[in-house]
Amino acid sequence: MELSRSYRNLIRTELIVPIVLLIIGTYGGLMQVLFRAGVLHYDPVLRLLIDTLGAVFGVEALRNIDLQSSIMYYWGLTLHGVLNAIVFTTFFAVAFGNAVVPYFLRLPLNTRVGWLSATVMLIGVGFTAFAMLSGQASVLYTFYPPLKAHPTFYLGAALLIVGSWIGAANWIPLYRRWRREHPGEKVPLAVMGMFATFIIWFIATLSVAVEVLVLLLPWSLGWTETVDVPLARALFWFFGHPLVYFWLLPAYVMYYTMLPKVAGGKLFSDAAGRLVFGLFILFSIPVGAHHQFSDPGIGTQWKLLHTALTYAVAIPSLITAFTLAASLEYAGRQRGGRGLFGWMTRLPYFDRQRWLFSYWIAGLFIFIFGGISGIVNASYNLNLAVHNTAWIPGHFHLTVGSPVLLAFLGMSLFLVAQLSGKEVRWKGVVVAMPYLWLIGVLIFSWGMMRGGLLGMPRRTYLGAGALSPDLQGTPLYRADWAPYAEIAMVGGIIMFVAMVLYFVAFFVTLFSRRVHEAALEFPVAEAYHDEPVRALNRLAPWVVAAVVLIVVSYTPVLIDVVRSSFKPAPAYVPEYNVPEKQLQQMTDQETQGVAKQR
Repeated sequence: MELSRSYRNLIRTELIVPIVLLIIGTYGGLMQVLFRAGVLHYDPVLRLLIDTLGAVFGVEALRNIDLQSSIMYYWGLTLHGVLNAIVFTTFFAVAFGNAVVPYFLRLPLNTRVGWLSATVMLIGVGFTAFAMLSGQASVLYTFYPPLKAHPTFYLGAALLIVGSWIGAANWIPLYRRWRREHPGEKVPLAVMGMFATFIIWFIATLSVAVEVLVLLLPWSLGWTETVDVPLARALFWFFGHPLVYFWLLPAYVMYYTMLPKVAGGKLFSDAAGRLVFGLFILFSIPVGAHHQFSDPGIGTQWKLLHTALTYAVAIPSLITAFTLAASLEYAGRQRGGRGLFGWMTRLPYFDRQRWLFSYWIAGLFIFIFGGISGIVNASYNLNLAVHNTAWIPGHFHLTVGSPVLLAFLGMSLFLVAQLSGKEVRWKGVVVAMPYLWLIGVLIFSWGMMRGGLLGMPRRTYLGAGALSPDLQGTPLYRADWAPYAEIAMVGGIIMFVAMVLYFVAFFVTLFSRRVHEAALEFPVAEAYHDEPVRALNRLAPWVVAAVVLIVVSYTPVLIDVVRSSFKPAPAYVPEYNVPEKQLQQMTDQETQGVAKQR
């Protein structure tokens, strides 16, 4: 393909900007494990930065900012969740699609529309970053009301989503042209996977648009004083669980279309990949109520329905497990593997020329544990035992925090190097990073999940609470949680070191000398079984079936929530357990009292 300068710069911008923001999010993750274990009670780097700025500019107010960890925990956790799980993943999905769809269809992308998409997304991130960095949006990545953020947070999130819609819509003319020019041919599997990804994204984000525009933004602007919390939660989880598959499917595109080639073999079945993408469209959205098992106002019969559908969405992942195992076995045997398991030893785990393999295989190994723990979350009874405990972030880092993250990091480096005409540098470090991450995340997640089984909560600050050394010897101190928070901290530190190594290798490559012409060439795998299956060559029937299933599963849930008799809630800030308005009145009274004394 002929790569225009505008096209290359578009994809590089959509990859480099989120990688830079990921540095902030990664640092926030390190602070979380240190705060939760009670090792730190304030952010030393931020304290030093603020003190320095205050001294340089002579602003005393800066040096008086309260950085106690009970406040910084929620601030940092919001940055960690939003930048890592929303901003980075959305930018990558659009950038990867901008590379994959034109490449496999052999048609040029409309870069004007592409830059419009990127610009809208960047403006959205700017608004959201302003709200978060200024401490006016410590609402975590779920932005649950009654925690209230500055209006720019909600506006920025909306613009990020709209920008991604524009980016995906830019692929439709290419797809339609390809269909006209190739009647009767199978759509390339990678293209089918990217369209499946954004079909799920578009349907799921419609509920967020309603939540933000109807409930949260008017409330944040002060047009309404209260918000309907149960309805907002139901709308969020209509989006929140499908979001997992928006993250996961670009990785699946790599697994099906590129991993077998890099491993030295073939994809075992092309039809299996097409079936998997269709099943994800069908089952990924009508499952969100399983996040609300403990929420009142939703009938248990509808929770049971969402439980069954959650088990159903595990089917495409099981198909993927068997298909990829067969593909890798074929590759191992082609490379000289013998016996029942001898093929496993022949795969290129540490091959510096096939360094992408380490990112995919390490993520797949971790995903085994992520899938098992996900089935636990789907069970009604078991979910009640782990709901809102540290088990959940432990599980989360075994899914999006490992196979998705590692696949996205590896492909980001691959694309930036190719489109910049650079050779990947520090390949030894690049290959080692996924395995170091694997060690760290298994330690971290085991500590979090084991602590969760003992009731150690998530979303709350533990360092200044149940695990603070100042509370030792009192009934408030939870000694049984302490060792698992410390184990999680050890794993988190290892994960942070792995990310630092990646960032160094990424930017050393980015700023290295250009050694060849810019190019775009994916390692495309042939299919061992490539029989045409007409029913699996179109996505429209899957979309229609998905819409029907969504209506059936979510209409009664939303009716129950709307009919519930819960009172609308006033706004809160996470650091205090009184409404924001009451807190402001208390502050005003204290200010007036001081003024009278003076």
